[in-house]
Amino acid sequence: MLRLSAHLTSIVVAILLASAAGAWAQETVSIGGSNAVLLRPASPRASVILMPGGDGKLGVGANGEISSLRGNQLVRTRHAYLKNNLAVLVIDAGTNLDAAVRHMAAIKRPVTVIATSRGTQRAAYGIAQGAKPDALVLTAGFLTDESGSRENVKNILGSPAALPPTLVIHHRRDACRHTLPGGVEPFIRWAGGKARAAWLDGGANTGNPCQARAYHGFNGLDGRVVSLAAGFRGK
Repeated sequence: MLRLSAHLTSIVVAILLASAAGAWAQETVSIGGSNAVLLRPASPRASVILMPGGDGKLGVGANGEISSLRGNQLVRTRHAYLKNNLAVLVIDAGTNLDAAVRHMAAIKRPVTVIATSRGTQRAAYGIAQGAKPDALVLTAGFLTDESGSRENVKNILGSPAALPPTLVIHHRRDACRHTLPGGVEPFIRWAGGKARAAWLDGGANTGNPCQARAYHGFNGLDGRVVSLAAGFRGK
């Protein structure tokens, strides 16, 4: 009984220590005068920068608290990237992407930018202005005119010259008028060998087709999206 009790005690202690480590894994950092949220494992194997959709305003408070866009696909899965032993930076719309990439490069390269929905526009603007991530993941993206919006990654960049190795993750039934599936293949052709696509299907679809609980937000498919994005290093 004493041996069993000691074993159970060691398990409880391990759980408490793990919980404590998780509680301290998230912090607020200032990058270029804008607050962002950093989640950092002890020995990261790489880094990711998450760029949410919508207006991109996270409402970052103290201790890594996020008060807005908490249902956004990238925001709600940020801890899943941490569990993949990645250093994670969740950035606000006001964060300079070049500064964010350099900040994460100082922690651990390679640095992959993962952007969703309107975040893909902001990622493209950041790259056009000089940010140089090692890889790029575009989920539910504003990719080309065929996606439904003229303000898209192709038009913002103008040329694929600055495009890093890119993975496009898209839902086959995305019904958002700005990120229609028809925009994917024209983007892959335009990228000239720098991009490939991963198609997802299934999950759940509720509410506004451009919001996080629709196919557009990969509702019910978070694990699949994280697995694909976390595993992409531009190869």
